[in-house]
Amino acid sequence: MQSHTDLLLLTRVSNELGAGNPRGARVAVNAIMILAVVETSIVSMIVFFNRHIFGYIFTNEKEVVDYVTKITPLLCVNIIMDSLQGNFSGIARGVGWQHLGAYVNLAAFYFVGIPVGAFLGFYTSLRGEGLWIGILVGVIIQVILLSVVTFCTDYEKQATKARGRLFEEECSREDTTM
Repeated sequence: MQSHTDLLLLTRVSNELGAGNPRGARVAVNAIMILAVVETSIVSMIVFFNRHIFGYIFTNEKEVVDYVTKITPLLCVNIIMDSLQGNFSGIARGVGWQHLGAYVNLAAFYFVGIPVGAFLGFYTSLRGEGLWIGILVGVIIQVILLSVVTFCTDYEKQATKARGRLFEEECSREDTTM
């Protein structure tokens, strides 16, 4: 699911690159990443420190509450990683690299995360925790790969390409209206 923040980031990066402002695109990327880390760290800490009562949201059964308490650390890591992944995916789309995001998603989840989760969930005693660990492995790989792409991006070059695409589109529109 696309979050409101991810859409704003995608739009902001795209607009800055299209306007020929690579510095603005980089500032937007850095700002949203700092906000994502701070925001999700706060949420994760709240969830973690309330892990012993968090399960009571779902049931009063002690066994379920204990299981929720046990897997809450995985949830906390997932909250942070999922936010970072969403932001990095938004940046990739904003730069115009939707295909790269799709390849990273395919590799991280379908080639690594799902097999790891299936193995740990069905062939070890981890069960539900194993499935969740598989998802975390996938999202961590996705964050690593997309962060490398994001931080190695030449925003000057991308701004030039974006401006070129805009001029090509304007020229093709003028040709069709004549």
